[in-house]
Amino acid sequence: MVGKGDKVKVDNPNWCKRCGICIEVCPVEVFKLGEDHIQIEDLDNCIGCENCELSCPDYVLKVVNENERQE
Repeated sequence: MVGKGDKVKVDNPNWCKRCGICIEVCPVEVFKLGEDHIQIEDLDNCIGCENCELSCPDYVLKVVNENERQE
């Protein structure tokens, strides 16, 4: 369940195949394709909708409370 202050994080960057699905399903354009994996371009735009986490076939992304983010 999405809560106030929930934001996406790249949880398993080595698993990313750069398919771009997360870019397509993100309603607020948070991501960009990096050289090796997906990258968060504008975390402030993230609304915690979980579209990216639910759509990622490689379990690369995770939506967590801002207080739990450790990168």
